[in-house]
Amino acid sequence: MKRTRTLKLSIMSASALTLLACDNSQEVGVFENVEQCSANSGFSKEDCEANEKFARREHIRASPKYTTVSDCELDFGSGRCEIAPQRTTSGGSVFMPMMMGYMMGNMLGSRGRTAAQPLYRSRDDSKTFRTGDNQKVGGKTGITRVARKLTRAPTTKTRTIRRGGFGSAAQASMARFKRMGRFRRFGGFRSFGGFRSFGG
Repeated sequence: MKRTRTLKLSIMSASALTLLACDNSQEVGVFENVEQCSANSGFSKEDCEANEKFARREHIRASPKYTTVSDCELDFGSGRCEIAPQRTTSGGSVFMPMMMGYMMGNMLGSRGRTAAQPLYRSRDDSKTFRTGDNQKVGGKTGITRVARKLTRAPTTKTRTIRRGGFGSAAQASMARFKRMGRFRRFGGFRSFGGFRSFGG
């Protein structure tokens, strides 16, 4: 009797954890381009194009920024960076990684809309999509589930970072600094002279 009761409690606990996990996740669409998006049932080409366009606008605002193309390419790979429309306060160029995909809300299963946002792939983890805040989304395209926190709008980048500020290694280092109680802003955990501000 006691064993049966323990088993029932274990099943109930597992069910509760499953429900909690579902509540903390969101169904989204992850795509590399409009063609890939519109090929999935339930998404019109117009909806795919509108979300991709919005993500590209967000890309200018939310992508990580660098003062040199070499620093950017060290984090994202050769030929995968471009000049950003922003300039440094001294008038210098600002560089950002190219957008490698975008994430949008799934109209089929989600109760609310999730604003589209750009996705990136770092050089040290080239098969994984990441948000502009260096949060790991995963490597799968199409309809997938992600942690709800990943669907929040990425932060506006008003400072540049140096090489080593984006990717799986940077994320691991940031987590280590958090555990040590020595949290610093995104990309600032390495002593490369910190950040430089740029104007819009």
